[in-house]
Amino acid sequence: MDMAVSFYNNSSFSLLKPRTPHPSSYSSTLLAKQHFGYNLSSSPITTTSLKFRHCNTATQRHRRIQCSVSPPAETAAEKKSRLMRRSDIRNIAIIAHVDHGKTTLVDAMLKQAKVFRDNQTVKERIMDSNDLERERGITILSKNTSITYNDTKINIIDTPGHSDFGGEVERILNMVEGVLLVVDSVEGPMPQTRFVLKKALEFGHAVVVVVNKIDRPSARPDYVINSTFELFIELNATDEQCDFQAIYASGIQGKAGLSPDNLADDLGPLFESIMRCIPGPRIEKDGALQMLATNLEYDEHKGRIAIGRLHAGVLRKGMEVRVCTSEDSCRYARISELFVYEKFSRVSAEIVAAGDICAVCGIDDIQIGETIADKVSGKPLPSIKVEEPTVKMSFSINTSPFVGREGKYVTSRNLRDRLYRELERNLAMRVEDGETADTFIVSGRGTLHITILIENMRREGYEFMVGPPKVINKKVNEKLLEPYEIATVEVPEEHMGPVVELLGKRRGQMFDMQGVGSEGTTFLKYKIPTRGLLGLRNAILTASRGTAILNTIFDGYGPWAGDISTRDQGSLVAFEDGTTTSYALSSSQERGQMFLGPGVDVYKGQIVGIHQRPGDLSLNVCKKKAATNIRSNKEQTVVLDTPLDYSLDDCIEYIQEDELVEVTPLSIRMCKNPKFVKRGR
Repeated sequence: MDMAVSFYNNSSFSLLKPRTPHPSSYSSTLLAKQHFGYNLSSSPITTTSLKFRHCNTATQRHRRIQCSVSPPAETAAEKKSRLMRRSDIRNIAIIAHVDHGKTTLVDAMLKQAKVFRDNQTVKERIMDSNDLERERGITILSKNTSITYNDTKINIIDTPGHSDFGGEVERILNMVEGVLLVVDSVEGPMPQTRFVLKKALEFGHAVVVVVNKIDRPSARPDYVINSTFELFIELNATDEQCDFQAIYASGIQGKAGLSPDNLADDLGPLFESIMRCIPGPRIEKDGALQMLATNLEYDEHKGRIAIGRLHAGVLRKGMEVRVCTSEDSCRYARISELFVYEKFSRVSAEIVAAGDICAVCGIDDIQIGETIADKVSGKPLPSIKVEEPTVKMSFSINTSPFVGREGKYVTSRNLRDRLYRELERNLAMRVEDGETADTFIVSGRGTLHITILIENMRREGYEFMVGPPKVINKKVNEKLLEPYEIATVEVPEEHMGPVVELLGKRRGQMFDMQGVGSEGTTFLKYKIPTRGLLGLRNAILTASRGTAILNTIFDGYGPWAGDISTRDQGSLVAFEDGTTTSYALSSSQERGQMFLGPGVDVYKGQIVGIHQRPGDLSLNVCKKKAATNIRSNKEQTVVLDTPLDYSLDDCIEYIQEDELVEVTPLSIRMCKNPKFVKRGR
């Protein structure tokens, strides 16, 4: 295998013979010290990567190569088609596991590139512009921006980190030539790190590894670099891809360096690594126009906007083009407006050359995956493919007595139009008609993927009901297969016992356990059926007193694991319509935990609490104290427990087969499904 070290361009030294051969290749000064036994100073500006092979000839051992992620040699086919590299543009995507600091790192890059005025007030996580993203603290939709560094334009795409939005990441990788893989300095590679890196390697992209949050007290950069390298090997990366460049950074401080102990005062080393290690786009400058629509946006004035990278030719404002899905399916259109990304906004352009990322207006019916091609000789590019969904939920019109009180769109036609409109930009989602005319089956990559859609719809004024999530099974050779996921749980040692017991009940199989740092935290890795994850997040938080962190990623299909009990307790159900009273709730709370306080309107069949025993129990939570003409000496003081505050995600995790979640713009309620036979006592 190869080994790589980083050093000054203009420095000279004599190479010492390695003490022990090492079967790995790294681009880290720190690891060079460990394995070669010499002391190299790291430069924050320019470095060159050398590669040494353990072989007999000294000539091969001293052979120099370029940066591992430099452009590979041209093939004969590429020479024939006159492909060339643009040196004035870099297209990169920032990929990572959720909460490893992608968006914060982009903030620092934008600020240091002088995208904003010195006196301009800028929020944190600039790229998370969606209200839902800011509330949840996660990136849901990928976003484009660009900066200029040393006369080179760097197009940056911030991608989601959660596994449920992997479809966004898969699409975006079509637009770039390289990625920044951000890895936490303590946690190291996590489940989603594996997924996004696998996709980037399949595309053949250049990878620069950024060990972020290096300022954390329990940072362990050696472990992170080694684990990341092992992940490259597991994913069958090429020798060139394994020889990745490692950068150590603190996104929140806006610092980076080639060594964890020697950070520069800014992100200069990171920008230099992007320029040196990520190649410019390979284009056919004089070829026929080709642009793949990778993303869609909508503007009230401009209509639908297609976003993508121009692979060949030149695109002009007002140009007549052909829109192709395949060779046989094409139609004609005209480009009304053209935009490129400069700094943090779209800027109008008259002409865009191949290699740049642009936004196109004027094609009202364009879909993701279609090609904007030359009117005469244009040919379609390969369409975008994403992995299949694993979880489905039923959507239906609201049938509760409170229908129409809060929502603006309540009919099945409104619901159908909105769901099918979502398919235009959400490629990883599927929608099909259900058993009745007012029911639709929505399939996605996970419960969060579908929950985000539900939350967006209720904010738009829709009112509807959703059923419990179900996994999508497959039959292969008459054998029933179900989806499995890799679950990683970070939990303090004192709470490890209840968490391990809980995962065991859900048919989880542990395959790795390790302690982390000085914080007394343990990492547990499980392979578990997707069914076992439904409702697991809340159960783990309860078992660990809110200290555990659960991350999951789809692994593949495996044999049916058997029956899994996801809930041991029944529900408390309202006995009649009315308004809850303190008098009724004081006796009801003895039966379990309540969801409601006094003075709330309820209807018959609504779930008002969690029963402390298995099976459902009907209660009268609207009962009033009998009024008599006998004056008592002292009124009894009613003390009510604080009701449970369940979010939309919590409600969807809680409900079972015979229950529904009623979603309106102002309220989220749970109720029994009237189509099922009641199980109450």
